[in-house]
Amino acid sequence: MFTGIVRGLGKVVKILKEKKISQWEVETSNELVKNLMLGASISCNGCCLTVRNIFRTIFCVDIVEETLRSTSLNTIIVGQYINLERSIKFGEEVGGHLVSGHIITTGVVSDKKELFSNQELWISLSASFFIKYFFYKGFVCVDGISLTIGSIKNNAFCVFLIPETILRTTIGQKIIGDVVNIEIDFYTQITVDSVERLLKVHPSKFINCIDI
Repeated sequence: MFTGIVRGLGKVVKILKEKKISQWEVETSNELVKNLMLGASISCNGCCLTVRNIFRTIFCVDIVEETLRSTSLNTIIVGQYINLERSIKFGEEVGGHLVSGHIITTGVVSDKKELFSNQELWISLSASFFIKYFFYKGFVCVDGISLTIGSIKNNAFCVFLIPETILRTTIGQKIIGDVVNIEIDFYTQITVDSVERLLKVHPSKFINCIDI
């Protein structure tokens, strides 16, 4: 589990593709790799990956074909920076919201506006089906960053980026057409799915509950 609070950036220094797997080497800060263990989970642009090897400030991860196909990691090239977060420990502050690192879909940056030192970013979902899980002021995780939904229109939503987020993550450098990873809020998904099932199986009982 993660919190959506990016702890640092990593530079992809090597990508080795072998059959149905891609091996990455990511260079980051001493602080972020301190006490990092083999087999540990680490969020890379929102994707939960497993640390396979560590050498000084470089860690290695394996990315399977399915992950590459269903996320924006297939757009990353050597030299590019990604958002990183270590897995949360019990007792730590949850500054964002709980996220699993399991990407539900991707989105495309469709509009970007500069608002003084802030940014307004519009993202169109690649699969419009998932827009039902988006609510005004709800949570969303974009490339591993916990953000608040500012507005929703058709199959797109917007987030507002403060200077701190722009400075400490890669999202401020996104341009129109860039692909990003999207993880919806787990609790919102459970609530929406539960209500849909109840409406489908017992519509009259649901209406009676509302009347009460």
